[in-house]
Amino acid sequence: MTFRTRFAPSPSGHLHLGHAFSAWTAWQAAQSASGAFILRIEDIDTTRCKPEFEQSIFDDLIWLGLDWPLPVRRQSDHFSDYSRVLETLRQKGLVYRCFKTRKEILEEIARAPHGIGDVYRGPDEPVSEDEEAERVENGETFAWRLSLDRCRDHLADGFDRMVFQDLDHGEQSADPLPLGDVVLARKDVGTSYHIAVVHDDALQGITHVIRGEDLKDVTPLHVLLQILLDLPVPVYQHHRLLVDENGKRFAKRNRAATLKSIRERGSPAEDIIDQLRC
Repeated sequence: MTFRTRFAPSPSGHLHLGHAFSAWTAWQAAQSASGAFILRIEDIDTTRCKPEFEQSIFDDLIWLGLDWPLPVRRQSDHFSDYSRVLETLRQKGLVYRCFKTRKEILEEIARAPHGIGDVYRGPDEPVSEDEEAERVENGETFAWRLSLDRCRDHLADGFDRMVFQDLDHGEQSADPLPLGDVVLARKDVGTSYHIAVVHDDALQGITHVIRGEDLKDVTPLHVLLQILLDLPVPVYQHHRLLVDENGKRFAKRNRAATLKSIRERGSPAEDIIDQLRC
């Protein structure tokens, strides 16, 4: 099996040093394994993602000396793919329309003795089919949520036996319960990061997902979706996050740390690579 990993940034701002570390870590892993490094543009948030930021991503990564095969997959060109994934989950009865506002969700969480974090575990009383049809016809906003209770029923004993391989720590349990019934799509946005990323990783043959430790908590959800959709479960690695001199994570709003600003100051890419190796 050929080693294939990817870097999948969102073009909602310029890349910073933290992004550079993530991209370089994945690219270096592919080089060491004589494998492939894939670049993917995750731009399903069409209000915040801009073409100029996408071009800046290409410029930054080329400046760092990274390369990748063409064409580059742009998620905004494939919303129909993600709609089919959601429809598959609907046909299996694993998702439901949630009409509650954020305030109502928080109030319901506060009332319910779930015992595992502040997460939403579904409505106190399910909406009837007639009421749901009426509310949809009236144009009410809603979100599609994945029902963990239905997933448990669907997978039976397999729900509690879900695991994934961690490149650094070996076999890990994949327990999605602390995340609650997550949103997979909305009425006006037909997909979410979760649907798009598991679909595209499978489509592009990604064998190793190398990403920041800030995404480690959602890995059990992604494993659950992969199992529900009969997709391969890749090996995962969650690398450390770079921080600035104040111990804070780099952010896109911090212009001084963007690769574009560093490039424009005339700093050589070799200096950045040396920092990433430390």
